[in-house]
Parts: sequence; structure tokens; C-alpha cells
Amino acid sequence: MKKLISDEYLDQQLKLHANPNYGSWSIKKAEEVAYLAGWLDVNKILDYGAGKQKLKKGLEEHGFEGWYGAYDPAVLQIRNMPTGTYDFLVCIDVLEHIEPDLLDNVLDHMEMQTNRHVFITVATSPAKKVLADGRNAHLIQKPYEWWKPHLEKRWHIQKMTEENRKSYKGFKVWCTHKTIPPGFIPIPNFKS
Repeated sequence: MKKLISDEYLDQQLKLHANPNYGSWSIKKAEEVAYLAGWLDVNKILDYGAGKQKLKKGLEEHGFEGWYGAYDPAVLQIRNMPTGTYDFLVCIDVLEHIEPDLLDNVLDHMEMQTNRHVFITVATSPAKKVLADGRNAHLIQKPYEWWKPHLEKRWHIQKMTEENRKSYKGFKVWCTHKTIPPGFIPIPNFKS
């Protein structure tokens, strides 16, 4: 398997994940993910870069009764990828933290884990947190136009929405596997 994270960066991420407030943004997207899971009739979700696995609790609170799997190389309990493929891969505010030279490896790895749908959110502005080496925690701070070809190489982009709030700038995107023709599935409305 291709390298997904360097040893040095993994060490820094392990330290960041020791903070109880780090890696918990996904709870804010749980209602939307549960809505999409229902709309798309999926019952097997992989939370890629799951951090504190707050998404699982949020999904349960919003009625998702399917199978939840979690993967995060910086969290010892979920460091190993669960086996199988998933109807729905969710990656919430993770990709901006990936080392730029390993981004293609990570996206390729994500592509191999799902056979239907992908929901990704990416922050495009600097993080409030700083790494131990002084770098901003968002290693990649690029607009959607930069991300688009990276995503299109692996999936069909069905819908993208920019999110520009006072405390957050980024985008969310729903994609389908390349085996699903574009426009084959009616496009649901994103929850705000």
C-alpha cells in the first residue's frame, strides 16, 4: 500500500488528537450526512479521518441505523482500515490536513474504499491550530477550483456548495463512483 502519512507528521497528529477538541468537527455535519444516507439509500458508511468518531453519535441521533466504520491513522483504536467496501464514504474536514505530497495517495486510498457515494468537506482557509513545527494545521489551503481536478480524477462530482461563514471557509461536495453515470441519481438538496 502507498504511504498515506509520514512518520514525522503522524507523530504531530497523534499529539494534536490528544486534545479533546481536535478532530470533532464531523458532529456538525451529522444531520446532513444522515439525510444524504437516507436519500441515497445507503446502509454502510465509512468515516474516513474519523478523529473522535463524533459522526457516529450524531448519525444515531438523526436516525441512521446502518453500519458505521471508522478509519483514522492518527487514532490508535481506528488506525487499521475496516475490511470491505462502503456504500458511502464520508470525509469531513480531513483533506486540508493531508501532506501535499501524499494527497494523491490518500485520494486513491479513499477511492478504493467505496463503490457508490462520497461526501467530502474541505476547509480552504487557515486553521486556528498550529502544528508543533510552526506550520498551520491546514497544510493545503486551496480553493475549490484547485481541488476539483483531484476529485474528478476519481469520482463524478454531482453537487458542490461553497460554505463561507465568519468562522469557516470551504466547500462540501457529493460525488459518485465512476461506475455510476453522471445525472443517473437525482440530486438531493444539501442541508444548510
